[in-house]
Amino acid sequence: MEGLFSPGAFTGFGPAALDPADGPPPLHHIYAARPAGLRARVRQQCPRRPGVYGMVDGHGELIYVGKAKCLRTRLLSYFRAKGRDPRAGKILEHARHLVWEYAPSEFAALLRELELIRRWRPRFNIKDQPRRQRRLYVCLGRRPAPYVFLASRPPAGAVACYGPVPAGRAAAEAVRRVNDWFRLRDCPRPQEMVFAEQRELFPLPRAAGCVRHEIGTCLGPCAAACTHAVYAGQVGAARAFLEGKDLSPLEALERAMAEAAAALAFERAAALRDQVEALRWLHTQLERLRWAQERYSFVYPVSGHDGDERWYLIRQGQVVAAAAAPCDEVSRRTMAAHIEAVYWRQPARPLPPAAGAVDSVLLVVAWFRHHPNELARVLDPAQALDLCRSASRAPVGKE
Repeated sequence: MEGLFSPGAFTGFGPAALDPADGPPPLHHIYAARPAGLRARVRQQCPRRPGVYGMVDGHGELIYVGKAKCLRTRLLSYFRAKGRDPRAGKILEHARHLVWEYAPSEFAALLRELELIRRWRPRFNIKDQPRRQRRLYVCLGRRPAPYVFLASRPPAGAVACYGPVPAGRAAAEAVRRVNDWFRLRDCPRPQEMVFAEQRELFPLPRAAGCVRHEIGTCLGPCAAACTHAVYAGQVGAARAFLEGKDLSPLEALERAMAEAAAALAFERAAALRDQVEALRWLHTQLERLRWAQERYSFVYPVSGHDGDERWYLIRQGQVVAAAAAPCDEVSRRTMAAHIEAVYWRQPARPLPPAAGAVDSVLLVVAWFRHHPNELARVLDPAQALDLCRSASRAPVGKE
């Protein structure tokens, strides 16, 4: 839905992605020219329940979106000059109009907040802005001599693709260090590749296209300095590292760094430290997403503020669908169809999430990291499906 809503006069948050058939949730408004007036109206009208809220300035622009476990407590905190975040005071200076909508639970409010930030792009929201945080995929490909590179989207024909990771200097440095360690080329695509086994009728001496072969950070597939099999072996080793299956490069670098420091070779130790930090950063970024994709596929029942329960269908770390917990024959059948569509009619192998979906994956990971006891409540998809079907088969009066 990104792109359908442009910044400007605020008319409402709009429909909720997880409840598209229900229409936009009811929105509650208060107006005042000064903070004291807004505070008085919050005290009078805002209840203690979870939800999302928005701050609108005098020009009708939505300038901030937030979520709260308790809307009343959160909004009143903006009016406490002592102890509040300085940015909260700045937001309040511009606010002339406060809006909020209720959410069934804190988890629902968290998901809705992310959706609204990405839709409206309020200027005081720093995190989760789609244009403020670019992400790039770490790709292994471009035959006949694949290497590691960054791309804004997974390219066709890539050997493998990982991430995405935050774009910037850290990502570029990490990719450079991977190519250096595994001695993979990183030259421009027009550079001709000639492997050692490619016999020529009139062989001529071939010079490498750059200095990396001379300094030992490239096998030199452009200068017939290695065979295709040797190079392919290094590509496989790089893939094992990127997939988290072989962390020996980090272990070897850390040992070398410790040895250099013990020998008082501090310049070498510092250079090795830079390599370790770059590779460690990349491993951490990829491992966090990989961990979520491999472990976070389940049905998450959440009890709401009013006692109603909702089931969130989470697949590979992403909330794909949500609906009221099944309670009758029709809702059980509908939920069973949703579960089958989400978990069994999709590719089983984890695929790199879309760049715009990474924030939602990290949101889910952060939620369960801060609420580890909630993991005890989740249902395996097969278990949830069996609950729907067994309840549907139960005789009348014995459910």
